[in-house]
Amino acid sequence: MYTVRKRIEISASHRLHLPYRSKCEELHGHNWVITVYCRAETLNKDGMVVDFSSVKEAVKDKLDHKNLNDVLPFNPTAENIARWVCEQVPQCYKVEVQESENNMAWYEKD
Repeated sequence: MYTVRKRIEISASHRLHLPYRSKCEELHGHNWVITVYCRAETLNKDGMVVDFSSVKEAVKDKLDHKNLNDVLPFNPTAENIARWVCEQVPQCYKVEVQESENNMAWYEKD
């Protein structure tokens, strides 16, 4: 089994829609670190699990320097973002989303 990891840094804002009062309901930004894990039993015709530049295009090019509420069709929590990224990248099985030094969420396919 081949496994690759791509680390992406983005700057983006969001505000959360919550059923309770929270300062996170206000528009605010983070310097996000998104780590994408992909695997395959065989390599593609180019000798790769997935092209790192295609991972960047699927994630950074869509999210960097954006208001995530404007580009994502869901409440942009770290957990929801992790699932969304995993669905965007071929061969992806796990995504970690770090929104601040002490706050990280991840999604893994079964």
